[in-house]
Amino acid sequence: MDSIPANRQYWNQISRGYQHEHDPQIGAAPRLWGMYSIPDAHLHALGDVKGKRVLELGCGAGQWSRSLAAEGATVVGLDLSEAQLAAAARAMGAARYPLVQGAAELLPFAAGSFDLVFCDHGGLSWAPPHLAVPQAARVLRRGGRLVFNTASPWFEVCYDEDARRVTTTLHHDYFGLNTIAEDQGAASYQLTYGDWIKTLRGAGLIIDDLIEPRPDPGTPNGYNETDPPDWARHWPAEMLWITHKP
Repeated sequence: MDSIPANRQYWNQISRGYQHEHDPQIGAAPRLWGMYSIPDAHLHALGDVKGKRVLELGCGAGQWSRSLAAEGATVVGLDLSEAQLAAAARAMGAARYPLVQGAAELLPFAAGSFDLVFCDHGGLSWAPPHLAVPQAARVLRRGGRLVFNTASPWFEVCYDEDARRVTTTLHHDYFGLNTIAEDQGAASYQLTYGDWIKTLRGAGLIIDDLIEPRPDPGTPNGYNETDPPDWARHWPAEMLWITHKP
């Protein structure tokens, strides 16, 4: 949990610039997944949320949370960064929902509090999975679902740190995936496919599906440079896990 202070400081510092750059894309329409803004209507990951109690891990400026609140969900948005939460509060609009400052690896909620816990490159990308996944499972009710999207291990091992882009060359050890050093001392996290399965099963979750979102031809990556530009048409850039608590 040593990454919590550095990650909080990092997101406080970049929040304004991040939202200025990305909100026009991710805030433009509801339920857009990942780096390529693929609609949930195409992937069928979340389903109907009306009347359900929903927790978003790493809500940022609340683009997902306010959309689900408008659909009739009882949403709680959690984020480590007070700057991100302030952005969510400013953008909240008519569909209001509570905002909580906290870390995905130390959730401040009672067991069985939620029907759905989810994130899109949020808490399960910026917290150690071996700590955060059991926390998510703990706060789910029986039959509740954990749905989350992260970068694919393929994307991580092909990332060229010097060029700051993803290429067709392997640059990192697949079996060494764990903590990924980010700017300003922050850290994100990644596991091999096998370790993700062990972590999810170890938390008592059933894996229902693993979607590897494939963007349509010509869809731009809103966050990273890739070489070639259609990299994600050939290899999985992201993985969307769908699980439930039996």
